Amino acid sequence: MDDVTEITQLVLKERQGRDRGWWDQMREAFADDATVRLSWYRGSGAGFVEQSRKMAGCGDTSAHRLSPPVVHLRGDRAFVEVPAVIEMRTTVDEIEVDLESAARLYFRVERRGGRWLIVALDPVYERDTLAAAHPGVTLPIGPAEVAQYRPPYRFLSHVLTRRGYAAGGDLYGDDRPEEAARFYAEAFRWLDGAA
Repeated sequence: MDDVTEITQLVLKERQGRDRGWWDQMREAFADDATVRLSWYRGSGAGFVEQSRKMAGCGDTSAHRLSPPVVHLRGDRAFVEVPAVIEMRTTVDEIEVDLESAARLYFRVERRGGRWLIVALDPVYERDTLAAAHPGVTLPIGPAEVAQYRPPYRFLSHVLTRRGYAAGGDLYGDDRPEEAARFYAEAFRWLDGAA
């Protein structure tokens, strides 16, 4: 495989591993020192796999609908963007709901020991929606219930919090374009070899 194909398969298999509960496949995608920063998790790649496994064991699963990755490659480093919609069917106040959260997933990837591995995963959140899974059911969630959360991932934060997960309010999002721009600039500096 050429490098771009191998990198593309790496990030897609990491997402597939998470969605399917193929934890070994997911774990193999991360470098030992990888970092992950998401709505409900901050820490190592290995910890992310373990917490994802525990989350799935509680019945809290999701699926990622992915668009084609864009790979920026410089030598032994790559910066990869994967547009995604995270879909979750769950319950809130005993009502079955469908949550959709649109984001761009960013993977920093390095070739180490002849293998491409993920060294960092960060999303930039765009927007989300929450709807009752059954027609005619009204959700008892209005603007006041989600006012404390950031607009790009307000319903994701609400659902995660109600399900017992801590949702961070300091993530990258399209509502804070200056922060996202700094993130991109730093990522491309890293890609070009900066520490």
